[in-house]
Amino acid sequence: MSWAVAIAGLIGLLVPAHGNEVGTTSPASILLFGSLESSPSVFVTTGAKVALDRIDREGFVVLGSVGGGRRQEATVMRETAIGAVVFGYQWFPDWGVVAAYAGPEGALEVVSSGCGCAHVLPPRFGLRLHGEIWARPSDETLLAATLILGTARTSAWGRVAWGYRVLGAYLGPETSLYLDETGYQKWNFGLHATDFALGRFSLRVSAGLQLASERRDTSPYVGLTVWTPW
Repeated sequence: MSWAVAIAGLIGLLVPAHGNEVGTTSPASILLFGSLESSPSVFVTTGAKVALDRIDREGFVVLGSVGGGRRQEATVMRETAIGAVVFGYQWFPDWGVVAAYAGPEGALEVVSSGCGCAHVLPPRFGLRLHGEIWARPSDETLLAATLILGTARTSAWGRVAWGYRVLGAYLGPETSLYLDETGYQKWNFGLHATDFALGRFSLRVSAGLQLASERRDTSPYVGLTVWTPW
């Protein structure tokens, strides 16, 4: 499960604060995003968020994403490709942004053993539920919470982060948990810097320690998410 999918609600919170009028020349607004999480396991994602009006206004939105990754599980290597298209609505209370989505998802997996044998599992399809809260407790702070549930692989991913505005970005701690039907669990505990500007692109970088069920010790992880309105 990718961090980029969880950044989708952030643009609506940050664009008004930056005074950037997005999508004024078109009835539809688009947010493009991509991410990489690297640790002993690796996962990459890309996708887009489309609003009927504008991504920084209340209304209906569509979120599509595709991703893939690999991880070691005891004596086998599992490679996964997963995609989803979810439909939802975003609200803009005075303190932040709330978004809720639901829609279909699909997954394809390949499991390889040490002998070099690879087994392609049948494609699986299911339902994805996705909820986000991006809140500003004060003018200089950001609190984010995301939960994504999927039935294609009976998986769950959640993240909570807090940040204080310093040097043009929100800096602070984050923690996340991923688990699925195989019994695999992955905890991340680290620090993030959210909303660094690089031209028309915005970035989030994260780093910390990861504890996964197939390992008996902690390992470092790093993450990068990039997004831009289109």
